[in-house]
Amino acid sequence: MIHKLLIANRGEIACRVMRTAKAMHIPTVAVYSDADSNAMHTAMADEAIAIGPAPATQSYLVQDKIIEAAKATGANAIHPGYGFLSENAGFARRCEAEGIIFVGPPASAIDAMGSKSKAKQIMEQAGVPLVPGYHGDNQDEQTLLNAAREIGFPVMLKAAAGGGGKGMRQVMEEADFDAALAAAKREAKASFGDDTMLVEKFLTQPRHVEIQVFCDSHGNGVYLFERDCSVQRRHQKIIEEAPAPGLSDEVRKQMGESALDAAKAIGYVGAGTVEFLLDVDAFYFMEMNTRLQVEHPVTEYITGEDLVAWQLSVAQGNPLPKSQEQLTCHGHAFEVRVYAEDPDNGFLPSTGTLSHLQFPQVSESVRIDTGFQQGDTVSVHYDPMIAKVITWGKDREEARQRMLACLKETHVVGVTTNIGYVNRVMQHPAFANAELTTHFIPHHEADLTAPAMPDTLLPVMALRLLLTQQSAVHADLSHWRMNHPHKQQLNLECMGKHYALTVTTQPQQFCIDYEGQQWLVNGTWRDGMLQAEVNGYRSQHRMACVDETANQWVLFNGAETRHFAQVHADMGEHDDSHDGGCIAPMNGTIVKLLVDTNTPVKKGTPLLVMEAMKMEHNVTAHADGQVGEFYFSAGDMVDGGASLLEFIADDA
Repeated sequence: MIHKLLIANRGEIACRVMRTAKAMHIPTVAVYSDADSNAMHTAMADEAIAIGPAPATQSYLVQDKIIEAAKATGANAIHPGYGFLSENAGFARRCEAEGIIFVGPPASAIDAMGSKSKAKQIMEQAGVPLVPGYHGDNQDEQTLLNAAREIGFPVMLKAAAGGGGKGMRQVMEEADFDAALAAAKREAKASFGDDTMLVEKFLTQPRHVEIQVFCDSHGNGVYLFERDCSVQRRHQKIIEEAPAPGLSDEVRKQMGESALDAAKAIGYVGAGTVEFLLDVDAFYFMEMNTRLQVEHPVTEYITGEDLVAWQLSVAQGNPLPKSQEQLTCHGHAFEVRVYAEDPDNGFLPSTGTLSHLQFPQVSESVRIDTGFQQGDTVSVHYDPMIAKVITWGKDREEARQRMLACLKETHVVGVTTNIGYVNRVMQHPAFANAELTTHFIPHHEADLTAPAMPDTLLPVMALRLLLTQQSAVHADLSHWRMNHPHKQQLNLECMGKHYALTVTTQPQQFCIDYEGQQWLVNGTWRDGMLQAEVNGYRSQHRMACVDETANQWVLFNGAETRHFAQVHADMGEHDDSHDGGCIAPMNGTIVKLLVDTNTPVKKGTPLLVMEAMKMEHNVTAHADGQVGEFYFSAGDMVDGGASLLEFIADDA
């Protein structure tokens, strides 16, 4: 029996596990790094114990500290969540040796699936269909290139020990192979300590469909239907849904049974996910994740089952609570991952303090999984996911519309997020029609860019700034009286664009002029909501203050976020001396310097590689020229905005 459960993880997954444990009356223990001393999961647990500095390599990934924490608190079971130590066979063995229940599969099963190449060999023997590719032990570069030639370009390079899109590179033609291989191996080594690579045929229009499997120690196994996770950026999922749209019952059954064959081939116990590439009606084994998945809530919605409760029950030696025949699928569910990242800048991670955080109202058909609360900091040390918004509907369209409504009600200030971006994805006609492939985002890239700000929002923004001005001088718009109208220039900046407005203050209203357009405006501000009347049209607008001193605000325009502020007319010339990638785009670590100083390079040439939040980013030359000096070396930590190097452009 589990008497006390330690969750060897952080954030939303730790909170998620604790909710079920508490419902099952199992006391919980949180572990936390220095960066998480005030985190939600730390406060939510019955007990919490510190395990070290912020970097995961010095805290959440240190097995000794986790085991010591379990012993110190009397926890006889450990749930690893996902990420960190969840798929570490050595840690599973360590738990077993210490007499601690590991809420996960046997170490042997983790071992079998931990190497993609070994896993594919096992699946081939079990009769599970595979994508054509090379999964061998010979990692000589020429061998890998020869394999790619034999398979035929385009190919996909994958880290054998990888996951989450790390150590993956698409290679369209042979000329790009060497550079892609070097980058993939480098990223794999940094993320997993293993740069063994696979080479596989790159399918041109595949869908990513995965099967949720569950097995117990009594020989029983079931599949809890499937999830479509095709919509991805950088090979990482951002929108998931269940069930997979358009999948026939016959193919669903074939995939489910193949997934169970895969699980049984390695003696699996617990929750696992078998991932397939689906090409029309043909499907191919991709990998098996030997843990609970980030997207498990959509499966819980369509089945009505609590997968964490199943995990805890099976870990205690109980048989599965239901047979395959007893499992049913009802309705449709979506999950959107809300990330601190900038979709308009290559999805670069964003760090900062969450000065304003608001989620939709939770209900039977709306669920929010998060480990953040207002005032928390999104750190460079961990994954930048802020929350998961999950919706359910009686069919796909109802669930989609419900998600669109929820995204409009999800408000984050302090970091750049992907909320507007995923909203545009879900609104796209191809997505609405379930025309899904793993290339959805690159294929529709032109349609997914942030829309230009409509001029109709200008008077609304101006009103908010003018009300702030009046408040500063203790004036009240409703009692404003003057013998002569007062005219002023209001300079407003929104999303990098400058707007020069002429404002005439009239009794009980403002008259705003901009490039031939004129608006009569009045309104009130109360509890974060602007009640505005523009030329007789009344509307409400949710806003949040970023910086009162600088009069900087955020307008939540549907799911889009519009930052605006009052600025001086003499804003100064834009300093582009560091444009073109010589400034660190975010906090991170220098991985490698790619060119020699004082050596000519062409525009677009990668100059150095940075790593942040588990992903690599190239910093490139903004013009033809040469690097005069690098200001940092490989291994150095740098702050976002720091000057990385001296670049001498040819036309300087």
